Amino acid sequence: MTDARDLVVAITGASGAPYALRLLQVVVRSGRTVHLTISPSGATVLREETGIVVDLDRFDPAALGDLGPGRVVYHHHQDFSAGIASGSFRTGGMVISPCSMSTLGAIAHGITTNLITRAADVHLKERRKLILVPRETPLSLIHLENMAAVTRAGAIVLPAMPGWYHRPESLADMIDFVVARICDGLDIDHDLGRRWGGERPT
Repeated sequence: MTDARDLVVAITGASGAPYALRLLQVVVRSGRTVHLTISPSGATVLREETGIVVDLDRFDPAALGDLGPGRVVYHHHQDFSAGIASGSFRTGGMVISPCSMSTLGAIAHGITTNLITRAADVHLKERRKLILVPRETPLSLIHLENMAAVTRAGAIVLPAMPGWYHRPESLADMIDFVVARICDGLDIDHDLGRRWGGERPT
């Protein structure tokens, strides 16, 4: 039995693994079930940026730390038999964070060579939320055109660009700013930071 509140989270090989870890923590603690898939390059970035080593063939969610009371269901990036590869598997949306430019380009052109790009393709064709979180600079014309293409197809491109109006006092504050915007896009309640015109949380 699938739940339309289930969410798909994918981690690919762009810089920004701390965003993915914080997103998982917030979403799981909200009580949602997360269907997680990680590319080999995503696993490499996790190791390089956070020191977390994951075995993609025998994955244990505990390797990512204490994520909270929700549930994490792992799917190997080459497992096309996974439910999230089909439009009949109901979800409340998908996030790819961080999203490499290779992954974004594949999605923009309908190329589904792994479970991540297939699940993204499913979310587009089923008109479900698909949030892509690239972290790249500067951007080439190819990057920009691919971003325009996925936007026209129905995806939301949400670059990992922290703001400053909330007066961040730590790296964690800057990470939470981006994760808060992702959660807003998924309609997940949170208290990750001050909204424009609101009071700073204590």
